Amino acid sequence: MANNLLAGKKGIIFGALNNQSIAWKTAEACYANGAQIVLTNAPIALRMGEINGLAEQCGNAPVIAADVTNNEDLQNLLQKSMEHFGGKIDFILHSVGMSVNIRKGNHYTGLNHEFQHKTLDISALSLHRLCQTAYNMDAMNDWGSIVALTYIAAQRVFPDYNEMADAKALLESITRSFGYHFGKKNKVRINSISQSPTRTTAGSGVKGFDGFMSFAEKMSPLGNASAEDCANYCVTMFSDLTRMVTMQNLFHDGGFSFTGVTAEVIEQMEK
Repeated sequence: MANNLLAGKKGIIFGALNNQSIAWKTAEACYANGAQIVLTNAPIALRMGEINGLAEQCGNAPVIAADVTNNEDLQNLLQKSMEHFGGKIDFILHSVGMSVNIRKGNHYTGLNHEFQHKTLDISALSLHRLCQTAYNMDAMNDWGSIVALTYIAAQRVFPDYNEMADAKALLESITRSFGYHFGKKNKVRINSISQSPTRTTAGSGVKGFDGFMSFAEKMSPLGNASAEDCANYCVTMFSDLTRMVTMQNLFHDGGFSFTGVTAEVIEQMEK
């Protein structure tokens, strides 16, 4: 769906790995709606992924490697992006998350805390680092928009989501806190989108993902929101139609977040 909502706008998309990822779909949707974009990911992810193909689809968008735990990398990314755009940035998608404990199979009650520090640094503190760098460099246009992707496990217990729940809770807190300061300075708005379980490379790595995705589908009056649906929502959040929305955690989950139980779940439990 293209309505030219982002005509003339310029933005950075973090985290596009392959065509299953929400960041990938968001890059496509932003470009289809008239935006110019820069793509970025960690150097190792750029080697593993297929991002150059996406760059070609999006008007030969530049691909700039950046480690989100490294201030100099973020400064370089923002500086090169502004040079490419010939001006400041209008929007940023933060689609970044990684848990070494989950990859290693460590249960929440037996976390390796050194690994946990890395999870928090990559998955949450990176948002603060990015916002702080953009704030100090005056890299964002007035009324710009920053969106971070999160999950409802920040508020509710999903045992197998493990330490990522803690990381998402911190991410949402940073959204509110930095949203205040960036709003006061440049009217830049910062929001998080709490998406349905989505079959991405990262999401599929969570234990019991298939069963939970099926459960969420039954618990959502509208069904699970797809990656494409989330991309379209991101476009609206980057557009001028949402200029007064900031510091919010926005549920994009087909109604899952406010549904106590559904007839389908009751029927399943009674079998």
